[in-house]
Amino acid sequence: MSQPMKVVINGVSGRMGQMLVEAVLKRQNAMLHGVLDAPGHAWVGQDLGVLTGGQAMDVIVSDDPSATLAGADAVIDFTVPKATVALSSYAAEAGVAHVIGTTGMTETDIAAIDGAARTVPIVRAGNMSLGVNLLVQLTKKVAAALDEDFDIEVVEAHHNQKVDAPSGTALMLGEAAAEGRGVAFDDVSDRGRDGITGARKRGDIGFAVVRGGDIVGEHDVVFAAAGERVVLRHLATDRGIFARGALKAADWAVRQSPGHYDMLDVLGLSEEH
Repeated sequence: MSQPMKVVINGVSGRMGQMLVEAVLKRQNAMLHGVLDAPGHAWVGQDLGVLTGGQAMDVIVSDDPSATLAGADAVIDFTVPKATVALSSYAAEAGVAHVIGTTGMTETDIAAIDGAARTVPIVRAGNMSLGVNLLVQLTKKVAAALDEDFDIEVVEAHHNQKVDAPSGTALMLGEAAAEGRGVAFDDVSDRGRDGITGARKRGDIGFAVVRGGDIVGEHDVVFAAAGERVVLRHLATDRGIFARGALKAADWAVRQSPGHYDMLDVLGLSEEH
């Protein structure tokens, strides 16, 4: 687009919200159109620049999606499922592309997102990094190549403030492995082990979760057989990769027709679109 992309950030007071603002301000072909936070939040009604310890920047934190999205090109949203689903309706009404990094969504939440995607382009991904999305593709290919003699385990680690488990990325990887094996993910997903669980069921995809300190994000997909293991790994050391990926997704989305997309579509790796 010839004019700078006008971006709204939802959940601006959060860690990712502030990182997204920083990424937008640094990007030459984007401008900060507005910022949103939850009704009743202490930041609402105040200048964003002052709130973040700098000079006033004439960007006031709002809790009114309709007013803030008016005239915008895209909204980026790393918040919670309830807020994201509500915002998707506002984005559809405003004709604004919606980039979603929110995790922990239910099937009902995703169905609501699908409804909004009939009107506007929506990019939803459990992880916005290039490396992780390549890992997803590799996981699918390796799972397709190795039979059930290889047990599949997804091990993920994040900081101690993360509220959902397994991570959205871990679930993406498990779903990719199931797709590669040609099985239904819900039929083989094993997310809870405690006590006397018995032997591992052949063909299951297991999950293990670590929470501690300031770990940005670590994901291993382990294919373990008798006498050998294949381990695919991605380590994130800078949360900025997610903000930059989200902006890349927004820049791509504003040029698309309505639909529900993911980062594989953005990166040209999808086999479906």
